[in-house]
Amino acid sequence: MRKLLIAIFMVAVSTATHAQEEPEYRMELGAGFGLVTYLGDYNSNLVKGMQPWGTLLAKYRLNPRMAVAMDLGTGKVKGSSDNVSTWYPTESYDFNHSLTEVDVRFEYNFWAYGTGQEYRGAKRLTPFITLGLGATFYGGEHSGATVNLPIGAGIKYKLGQRLNLTAEWVVRFTPSDKIDGRSDTYGIKSGGLFKNSDCYSIIQVGLSYDLWAKCKTCHNDRD
Repeated sequence: MRKLLIAIFMVAVSTATHAQEEPEYRMELGAGFGLVTYLGDYNSNLVKGMQPWGTLLAKYRLNPRMAVAMDLGTGKVKGSSDNVSTWYPTESYDFNHSLTEVDVRFEYNFWAYGTGQEYRGAKRLTPFITLGLGATFYGGEHSGATVNLPIGAGIKYKLGQRLNLTAEWVVRFTPSDKIDGRSDTYGIKSGGLFKNSDCYSIIQVGLSYDLWAKCKTCHNDRD
């Protein structure tokens, strides 16, 4: 019995030691694919006029519950005056414009994120919220650029030691009323930062790979 207890103890110690030796990773690189929806004068439905959207992403983990994400995304947005109940004092209008953005966002995980081997108490699955600031470049007859304020939420899941799956919904609010190619439809200028302005919603799934292992021996840091 003593030998059996000693053997069990040694296996437990060995497993714990191995778990503590699993590295933490600071960076994530990956890509995402989803659907983008324009919201403005010519569309007010979140699921109408969805178009394909692609993203390249990079994340820097501050700790298991916080990260800074940067993404480069592109796609198209479309809308039509025939699909809204509002009457506009102009001829029938529809558009299909290119859209490209660069965003930097802060992500906060509700639970410490990881496999549990590199950080005590970390969970493979965690919901998160995100907020940031970016730039949007739109095409069309009146092409241009504007800032955007991304606000959203999502879920992260650890598929493996270094592989991450993310599903998120983020709405980009902009102070511009020109993404659809028309500004001040009634001839009345907007008042307020986001009043009568265009925005767009992105629902996407992303896959990323962990890079840049953290050196634990430098300061014995486990944050």
